[in-house]
Amino acid sequence: MKLREPMPELNGATAWLNGEVSRSELVGEKPTLIHFWSISCHLCKEAMPQVNQFRDEYKDKLNVVAVHMPRSEDDLNLDEIKRVAEEHGITQPIFVDSEHKLTDTFENQYVPAYYVFDKDGNLRHFQAGGSGMKMLEKRVNRVLDEMEAAK
Repeated sequence: MKLREPMPELNGATAWLNGEVSRSELVGEKPTLIHFWSISCHLCKEAMPQVNQFRDEYKDKLNVVAVHMPRSEDDLNLDEIKRVAEEHGITQPIFVDSEHKLTDTFENQYVPAYYVFDKDGNLRHFQAGGSGMKMLEKRVNRVLDEMEAAK
Protein backbone atom coordinates (compact mmCIF):
# COMPACT_ATOMS: atom_id res chain seq x y z
CA MET A 1 0.00 0.00 0.00
CA LYS A 2 1.07 3.53 -0.68
CA LEU A 3 0.63 6.52 1.59
CA ARG A 4 -2.73 8.28 1.23
CA GLU A 5 -4.36 5.16 -0.23
CA PRO A 6 -7.75 4.35 1.31
CA MET A 7 -8.10 1.54 3.83
CA PRO A 8 -9.28 -1.59 2.03
CA GLU A 9 -12.36 -3.52 3.09
CA LEU A 10 -11.52 -6.07 5.77
CA ASN A 11 -12.56 -9.08 3.71
CA GLY A 12 -11.33 -12.67 3.60
CA ALA A 13 -10.92 -13.53 7.28
CA THR A 14 -10.95 -17.25 7.98
CA ALA A 15 -12.05 -16.25 11.51
CA TRP A 16 -12.41 -13.23 13.76
CA LEU A 17 -11.41 -13.30 17.42
CA ASN A 18 -12.56 -10.73 20.02
CA GLY A 19 -15.33 -9.43 17.76
CA GLU A 20 -15.54 -8.47 14.12
CA VAL A 21 -15.20 -4.98 12.64
CA SER A 22 -15.75 -3.61 9.16
CA ARG A 23 -14.10 -0.77 7.29
CA SER A 24 -17.26 1.31 7.59
CA GLU A 25 -17.18 0.94 11.40
CA LEU A 26 -13.55 2.10 11.52
CA VAL A 27 -13.61 5.02 9.12
CA GLY A 28 -15.17 8.38 9.90
CA GLU A 29 -14.88 8.82 13.63
CA LYS A 30 -11.27 8.25 14.63
CA PRO A 31 -7.93 7.05 13.22
CA THR A 32 -7.13 3.33 13.03
CA LEU A 33 -4.01 1.31 13.70
CA ILE A 34 -3.92 -2.05 11.94
CA HIS A 35 -1.06 -4.26 13.03
CA PHE A 36 0.04 -7.53 11.45
CA TRP A 37 1.54 -10.21 13.69
CA SER A 38 2.10 -13.95 13.75
CA ILE A 39 2.27 -16.55 16.51
CA SER A 40 5.66 -17.71 15.18
CA CYS A 41 7.10 -14.18 15.23
CA HIS A 42 9.35 -13.51 18.21
CA LEU A 43 9.53 -9.76 17.50
CA CYS A 44 5.72 -9.59 17.40
CA LYS A 45 5.48 -11.09 20.86
CA GLU A 46 8.18 -8.74 22.15
CA ALA A 47 6.33 -5.70 20.77
CA MET A 48 2.87 -6.79 21.94
CA PRO A 49 3.04 -5.23 25.43
CA GLN A 50 3.79 -1.88 23.77
CA VAL A 51 0.98 -2.34 21.26
CA ASN A 52 -1.40 -3.21 24.10
CA GLN A 53 -0.28 -0.23 26.17
CA PHE A 54 -0.80 1.93 23.10
CA ARG A 55 -4.28 0.46 22.55
CA ASP A 56 -5.27 1.11 26.16
CA GLU A 57 -3.75 4.58 26.34
CA TYR A 58 -5.48 5.73 23.14
CA LYS A 59 -8.69 3.71 23.46
CA ASP A 60 -10.94 6.77 23.18
CA LYS A 61 -9.06 8.24 20.22
CA LEU A 62 -7.88 5.29 18.14
CA ASN A 63 -9.27 2.06 16.71
CA VAL A 64 -6.85 -0.86 16.94
CA VAL A 65 -7.21 -4.04 14.88
CA ALA A 66 -4.82 -6.98 14.83
CA VAL A 67 -4.28 -9.14 11.75
CA HIS A 68 -2.82 -12.58 12.28
CA MET A 69 -0.65 -13.37 9.25
CA PRO A 70 0.56 -16.99 9.20
CA ARG A 71 4.14 -17.57 8.11
CA SER A 72 3.98 -21.37 7.98
CA GLU A 73 1.57 -24.29 8.29
CA ASP A 74 2.16 -24.27 12.06
CA ASP A 75 0.65 -20.76 12.22
CA LEU A 76 -2.74 -21.96 10.94
CA ASN A 77 -3.88 -23.58 14.20
CA LEU A 78 -6.76 -21.42 15.41
CA ASP A 79 -6.58 -22.78 18.97
CA GLU A 80 -2.90 -21.83 19.11
CA ILE A 81 -3.67 -18.34 17.74
CA LYS A 82 -6.33 -17.94 20.46
CA ARG A 83 -3.92 -19.19 23.14
CA VAL A 84 -1.08 -16.87 22.11
CA ALA A 85 -3.47 -13.91 21.77
CA GLU A 86 -4.76 -14.55 25.27
CA GLU A 87 -1.29 -15.09 26.66
CA HIS A 88 -0.15 -11.74 25.21
CA GLY A 89 -3.25 -9.78 26.20
CA ILE A 90 -4.56 -9.10 22.71
CA THR A 91 -8.12 -7.97 23.39
CA GLN A 92 -8.68 -5.94 20.22
CA PRO A 93 -10.43 -7.60 17.26
CA ILE A 94 -8.17 -10.09 15.48
CA PHE A 95 -8.63 -10.73 11.77
CA VAL A 96 -7.30 -14.25 11.21
CA ASP A 97 -5.83 -14.14 7.70
CA SER A 98 -4.99 -17.80 7.14
CA GLU A 99 -5.41 -17.46 3.36
CA HIS A 100 -3.38 -14.21 3.16
CA LYS A 101 -6.29 -12.35 1.56
CA LEU A 102 -5.90 -9.16 3.59
CA THR A 103 -2.12 -9.55 3.64
CA ASP A 104 -2.17 -9.55 -0.18
CA THR A 105 -4.59 -6.61 -0.31
CA PHE A 106 -2.23 -4.62 1.91
CA GLU A 107 0.76 -5.93 -0.12
CA ASN A 108 2.28 -6.66 3.29
CA GLN A 109 5.33 -8.91 3.59
CA TYR A 110 6.30 -8.27 7.20
CA VAL A 111 5.44 -9.08 10.78
CA PRO A 112 5.21 -7.09 12.84
CA ALA A 113 3.89 -4.37 10.56
CA TYR A 114 1.90 -1.29 11.48
CA TYR A 115 -0.45 0.73 9.32
CA VAL A 116 -1.89 4.02 10.61
CA PHE A 117 -4.98 5.37 8.85
CA ASP A 118 -6.45 8.80 9.53
CA LYS A 119 -10.11 9.15 10.47
CA ASP A 120 -11.04 9.39 6.77
CA GLY A 121 -9.45 5.98 6.23
CA ASN A 122 -6.36 7.13 4.31
CA LEU A 123 -2.99 5.50 5.00
CA ARG A 124 -0.74 7.98 6.77
CA HIS A 125 2.09 5.83 8.09
CA PHE A 126 3.56 2.38 7.60
CA GLN A 127 6.39 0.70 9.44
CA ALA A 128 7.65 -2.82 9.87
CA GLY A 129 9.90 -4.53 12.35
CA GLY A 130 10.16 -4.86 16.08
CA SER A 131 11.55 -1.46 16.97
CA GLY A 132 10.25 2.00 16.43
CA MET A 133 7.25 2.18 18.78
CA LYS A 134 8.30 5.77 19.54
CA MET A 135 8.08 6.62 15.84
CA LEU A 136 4.71 4.89 15.63
CA GLU A 137 3.47 6.88 18.60
CA LYS A 138 4.69 10.13 16.99
CA ARG A 139 2.84 9.33 13.77
CA VAL A 140 -0.37 8.41 15.57
CA ASN A 141 -0.15 11.61 17.60
CA ARG A 142 0.37 13.65 14.45
CA VAL A 143 -2.79 12.17 12.92
CA LEU A 144 -4.69 12.78 16.17
CA ASP A 145 -3.42 16.37 16.39
CA GLU A 146 -4.51 17.04 12.80
CA MET A 147 -7.94 15.69 13.67
CA GLU A 148 -8.18 17.99 16.71
CA ALA A 149 -7.03 20.98 14.67
CA ALA A 150 -9.66 20.28 12.02
CA LYS A 151 -12.52 20.41 14.55
